[in-house]
Amino acid sequence: MPLKTIGTIAIPEAAGSEFDHAAFDAKSRRVFIAHTARNCVEVIDHDAGRHIATLPGFPGVAGAVADDGQILATNRGSASVALLDAVTLETRATFRSGARPNGAVIVARSSLGIAACIGDDKEAPTLHIYGLSDHKQMSIELPGRPRWCVTDAAAERLFLCIREPSMVLVARLPDLGTVTHWKIPSSGAHGLDIDHSRERLYVACDDSTLVEMNSTSGEVIKVWPIGGPPDVTFFNPATGLVHVAIGDPGLVDSIDPRSGHAMRTVTGAGAHTTALVAPDRLYVISPAHGGVLVLSDA
Repeated sequence: MPLKTIGTIAIPEAAGSEFDHAAFDAKSRRVFIAHTARNCVEVIDHDAGRHIATLPGFPGVAGAVADDGQILATNRGSASVALLDAVTLETRATFRSGARPNGAVIVARSSLGIAACIGDDKEAPTLHIYGLSDHKQMSIELPGRPRWCVTDAAAERLFLCIREPSMVLVARLPDLGTVTHWKIPSSGAHGLDIDHSRERLYVACDDSTLVEMNSTSGEVIKVWPIGGPPDVTFFNPATGLVHVAIGDPGLVDSIDPRSGHAMRTVTGAGAHTTALVAPDRLYVISPAHGGVLVLSDA
């Protein structure tokens, strides 16, 4: 059975537009969505079920991540990373980054921000770390184009998908030291999330597979087929399901890694990004629906 459709939430100028990574902030109870085509961040009040703000000034915004009332947004169009207050919606700081920042992580308790930058003809791919309070920065070069990234529960290690050669790069935090490369059997590592309790990484890959890895050793445990080249991937600790958004033709594949059971939900063409609101909601950002398609993950 597919996930149950709860309803939709309209976003201004969303029809036929382009969005990227979104995130739910538990402190403010808001969802922050990168509206790439409009150079803005859209804000949804989860409890009210409605759009409440459009925040301009985020050129080519590629993603938003959230933690404890703080939002980090990556701006590909201006080679910068912005720190927002999730309650006041004010921009607290802006940091320079490498060319085309993409995947990001924010750890509020450590006052730490991370951005993986794709690079361009003049710059190699790089990984940047920011002190959100003291504004200190450091960076390292990457072996290939970065995709998405997450940390372990203690925020002592960063896991970063590299498209080619397809791998998960692991770096120690907060100094980006002891870098190791965990190669995977599928091509085009892309979407990524982590199950902290079972120490599992879930890597959605461009060759239409989902890879389960041990987050301590890097051992590949299982590979499942999915319905197309993926993008945003979320693990829901409340249900144990891994949700993978596939923009073409417009699907969410949901896999229970404990049993291997899979189900497929038709969404809409171009709906390649989602936001998880645990315990029971998956927001699919869908240009075909003019905003957010809300699904039940109960």
